[in-house]
Amino acid sequence: MKLSNKEEHPLVRYAEGLAALASGLFIAAAWGIDHTSHTWAVVLYSIAFLVGGFVKAKEGLHTLIAERDLDVNLLMIVAAIGAASIGYWTEGAVLIFIFSLSGALESYTMDRSSRDISALMDLKPETAVLYQDGVETTVSIQRLKVGDTVVVKPGERIPADGIVTEGASAVNQSSITGESIPVDKEAGDEVFAGTLNGQGALFIEVSRPGEAALFAKIIRLVQEAQSEKPASQLFVERFERLYARIIILVSLLLIALPPFLFQWSWETTLYKAMVFLVVASPCALVASIMPAVLSAISSSARRGLLFKGGAHLEHLAHTKVVAFDKTGTLTTGKPEVTDLIPLQGYEETEMLRIAASLESLSEHPLAKAIVLHAQEQGLALTRPAEFSTRTGWGVEAQVEGETWKIGKPAFMDSRLAGDELSQLIGRLEQEGKTVTVMHNEAGAAGVIALRDTIRPEAAQAVARLKRQGVQVAMLTGDQRRTAETIAREAGIDLVFAELLPEDKVNRIKDLKRQYGSVAMVGDGINDAPALATATVGIAMGAAGSDAALETANLVLLNDDIGKIADSIALGKRTIRIVKQNIVFALSVILLLIAANFIEGIALPLGVVGHEGSTILVILNGLRLLRNKPAVLSS
Repeated sequence: MKLSNKEEHPLVRYAEGLAALASGLFIAAAWGIDHTSHTWAVVLYSIAFLVGGFVKAKEGLHTLIAERDLDVNLLMIVAAIGAASIGYWTEGAVLIFIFSLSGALESYTMDRSSRDISALMDLKPETAVLYQDGVETTVSIQRLKVGDTVVVKPGERIPADGIVTEGASAVNQSSITGESIPVDKEAGDEVFAGTLNGQGALFIEVSRPGEAALFAKIIRLVQEAQSEKPASQLFVERFERLYARIIILVSLLLIALPPFLFQWSWETTLYKAMVFLVVASPCALVASIMPAVLSAISSSARRGLLFKGGAHLEHLAHTKVVAFDKTGTLTTGKPEVTDLIPLQGYEETEMLRIAASLESLSEHPLAKAIVLHAQEQGLALTRPAEFSTRTGWGVEAQVEGETWKIGKPAFMDSRLAGDELSQLIGRLEQEGKTVTVMHNEAGAAGVIALRDTIRPEAAQAVARLKRQGVQVAMLTGDQRRTAETIAREAGIDLVFAELLPEDKVNRIKDLKRQYGSVAMVGDGINDAPALATATVGIAMGAAGSDAALETANLVLLNDDIGKIADSIALGKRTIRIVKQNIVFALSVILLLIAANFIEGIALPLGVVGHEGSTILVILNGLRLLRNKPAVLSS
């Protein structure tokens, strides 16, 4: 049985890096014995060539034979072999070593960027309970068709998109809409496959089965977005092959023409051609990028920013818009009590104690928030008697001999609700809060408002992004009123509310067309398609779902959204250093080529110039290892 990436033996996983290291050791050993036994030194150099260059030679030959094209891998191998063919074994072996080491580092980085949607697949229901003529039958979801009725019991996942025909329950739709609070469902309401049923049984008429279901679309959207190559990657691939063709062609011309045009000897011609191959080889050009990128990745990891691939740094540097999910990203993802308004002459503390006692046996997230708030106040709760849950409405119970109800405002008898209470509820809902009313036989005794609270660092994070010239948007499945309230507190101008996952994808595409590079920040499974569609997907590391973490290009390990501005600044600084390296590397290559043709340079001098430029660009890239928060915060 073939091992997966996660199960591979370390020797297999790091084979390319170990080969590069072994190549370097063989080169060191060969150099050490060259003065005493040149023959054995050549043997060790040959082994270094074979061990370090095998992977790149294989890739280059595959491109040559299978695709009938040339790439930089083959060019480097030819340059190294050319150097060895005229006696410069050390120079050729060092070229192989540096190129193989760079390739190993690049392979390791790209392996980190591979994404897996297994977390999504785990949530996809495999079976359903089909209800026909009063008989329940467990069937595969592939057998479901439009019009079938399925029964979903408490705690089970809904197997297909459909309409509730009977029953009532609170359904956790976080996998679809990202809403932190379960949504009450009753007859006539729409439900989605992959969502989790609460405490009530539901009979659902199937409207979209199997692959047509919304959850299946989420998986498909992630797969499609992952298959697209960025424009920069396509450009690099085209440039590599064009560069290799030019160098190979020029080398062949240098070997064939000078003896006839300038009456050079074959020895002189071959020597100059090999010098050209060495000085023109793109070692420094390759090293211009990866050491800098890897240094930036390492530096950012120490500050809680985990990049899953080097290309994402470049993309992040060009970000024009950062789009945030609301729940769990800009907010904490947990409802908290914001307002306690006692009525009937009750004190606030007494009202909260009774409300928490009523809710103490409930599993609803709002109930848990009220109980937690009371516990934080140090209140002693009373165990309720004759407790009963009215699914989708609230609870009813006795506390200290008095019968109470607590739940939605509509749970209260309309005859007991006056204009003043209705205005109070309307004002709180206008503020984007969820309202719970507790009442006894005399009417409402208290109003409790709850809301998913904004993260403390959210407003500052948004302000820093704006100072960098980046637009900020919010994409959420929550109602518009709640979204706009949170957006005002965070300082966000672009608000898109009441979105399903496919709507979020469309909004990301619209933003990309309007502004260019777009980063998406999210934490839920429902955010995975948008994260994959965005130029850069950013996931919350602590609170994020497995699907979001696997899909994202950048993970905020400590859920600190304030560091997004740091990551953009880091990306810009990395791009500046990479540009410096590229200009320097190309300048050295052109200078050495010109010197070779005008005056003629010795091969050792060409190797020194070439390898010296490689070392300098690597050292320049390593500057990014230094922790410079002041620069990143600017």
